[in-house]
Amino acid sequence: MESLISMLHAGCHSLVVRNGNDTRTFDGRGVADLHRLLRCEPSLLGGASVADKVVGKGAAALMILGGVKVLHADVVSTPALLLLRDSGIEVTFGREVPHIINRKGDDMCPVEALCSNCNTAAECLPLIDEFINKITQQKL
Repeated sequence: MESLISMLHAGCHSLVVRNGNDTRTFDGRGVADLHRLLRCEPSLLGGASVADKVVGKGAAALMILGGVKVLHADVVSTPALLLLRDSGIEVTFGREVPHIINRKGDDMCPVEALCSNCNTAAECLPLIDEFINKITQQKL
C-alpha cells in the first residue's frame, strides 16, 4: 500500500488503482474516474487496492460496488468512512472531515450532498449516474 500512496503523491495524481500486476494512475476530478471504471472496467476494481486523495460518500459507494478490497484516503468524510467500514473494505486515512467541500470551498461537494440521505452504496449509484450524465451532456 505504501507504494500506491507514494505514487499518488509523487505523481500528483487523484487516484491510483492496483489489481494484481496492473497499476494505473488517474488525474480526473471528483468521482468521474471511479464511475468510469465501475461502468466500463469493473474487473480493475474487483479486489483492488486503491489510494485516493479525497473520498466522500459517493466515491466510497463506487468503490464498494466495484469490490475494492483495500483503500487509503488522504482525506475521507465521516459519512464515507461509515459506509466503507460497514462494507468490510480495509481503510486507512490521513484525515477525517465531517463532509467533503466543493472546489470553491464554500459549500458541500455536490456528490456528497446528493448521497447524504442514502443508506447504502446501491442507493447512491443512480444519483451518481444522473450527476455524471448531466456533466457529460454539459460538456457536449
